Amino acid sequence: MFRELFSFRGRYRILHLTWFAFFLSFVVWFNFAPFSTAVKETFNLSVGQVRTIAICNVALTVPARIIIGIFLDKYGPRITYSLLLMFAAIPCLAFAMAQDFTQLVISRLALGIVGAGFVIGIRMVAEWFPPKEIGRAEGIYGGWGNFGSAAAAFTLPSIGVATAFLAAGQINWRFAIALTGIVAAIYGCFYLFNVEDTPPGKVYQKPKRHGGMEVTTKKSFWLLMLMNVPLVGILGVLAWRISRIGLINQTQFLLICLFLVGLYLFQAYKSWDVNQDLMKGKKRYSAKERYEFSQVAILELTYFVNFGSELAVVSMLPGFFETTFTLDKVFAGMIAASYAFMNLAARPGGGWISDALGSRKWTMTVLTGSMGIGYLLMSGVNSNLWLPLAVMLTMLCSFFVQAGEGSTFAIVPLIKRRVTGQVAGNVGAYGNVGAVAYLTLYSLLPAGDVGNRIFFQTLGVAALIVTFMCWFFLKEPKGSFAEHHEGETELQTAPEIAPGTYPVLSEE
Repeated sequence: MFRELFSFRGRYRILHLTWFAFFLSFVVWFNFAPFSTAVKETFNLSVGQVRTIAICNVALTVPARIIIGIFLDKYGPRITYSLLLMFAAIPCLAFAMAQDFTQLVISRLALGIVGAGFVIGIRMVAEWFPPKEIGRAEGIYGGWGNFGSAAAAFTLPSIGVATAFLAAGQINWRFAIALTGIVAAIYGCFYLFNVEDTPPGKVYQKPKRHGGMEVTTKKSFWLLMLMNVPLVGILGVLAWRISRIGLINQTQFLLICLFLVGLYLFQAYKSWDVNQDLMKGKKRYSAKERYEFSQVAILELTYFVNFGSELAVVSMLPGFFETTFTLDKVFAGMIAASYAFMNLAARPGGGWISDALGSRKWTMTVLTGSMGIGYLLMSGVNSNLWLPLAVMLTMLCSFFVQAGEGSTFAIVPLIKRRVTGQVAGNVGAYGNVGAVAYLTLYSLLPAGDVGNRIFFQTLGVAALIVTFMCWFFLKEPKGSFAEHHEGETELQTAPEIAPGTYPVLSEE
């Protein structure tokens, strides 16, 4: 696979165009973190208000990933990704032109929707690559795309400084943030006309009904209802946090809570509507058609602790290095980028390890445990530590975090192919549930070494708890290393295919 990776033909061309779409979505999504202190100074914000903006940045990604997962399964990744990238320009420009804290919060909430782009590429890559290579392919997609957060931290402060003459000599964060949205929208148009959802001759499988996730046993349905609670509940946590800083009053908070209860009931109704024949006993799935939702639930928890922690750490790390080691904004942003920089190798590495070792379960377990230990070590970083050592420790921890993410999505496309978009959406949404939970905790902690130590210790302990769950409950997916996805067979007489493309497939 790696020998053909840079051929830019066939499925590799789709892979490159798709990871770059993800890359741009992450540049947009994380364009605030490098400028958090600059925005704080511009609007004279409190530390709590800055941390609230960071929480808003990941909040709406939770429902957005679920909704986009449904749209993805229905309309395909080409249209869904293109429209999302075009949409990115709107909240970017709104944030860049904001004049008060309220406008910052609203535009940042809208920008959180752009973070849902990740799940789209998961389905696109799964359509073009076979199970035996899915870990490496998804790892490259996720890792190289995820590097967008590092690129934002590394380059945007420099752009802001270079254009300071347009902002009365101050760092021009407005121009840099607006530029990211414009570039994303342009690439969205390009992506629309340069990719296809599937290889030639292959049919794009869709769920039989839309609006809720299809499950195959009654037990799975009730577990789905349980696992949907945090997806809505975390938005209530966000509303509570916003009410604490006075952005909304108590009456508005209660109305939001009632709305969220209604949202959960609506979501439950749609799930019932999709699965009502199963629940009424009118339909029974054969053993071949079934999948265990418990495995989806475990993957949701692994993504809660790995990607959720990454989002939280990336959001606070530039400010953490700036204040802990008394660095300037540009240098602190570059050092903080070392955490996300590891995505280039770590996430593909996690997928490669998952493919190579022959056990996706144990790869997931070991990487999650190593991540937990890494965060516990990071809790010891303070102003007395040698800066290069702090950077090396950050990169080591980052490797296990992102390799764990690659391992998670080496399993996701193998759960049940026709609902891959919804599975990826739910698992991805739990990453944002984790981010909001961790960032809310961080916003309540005292500033300085004590708060940072508690924050990283919490990340470490949570990861170790999920490690034991993977150990005892995670199962090896069926067909983990097969030549083809379920429901596919290689045609005996396939038409000639360009070098580097995936063989023509048909439905059974």
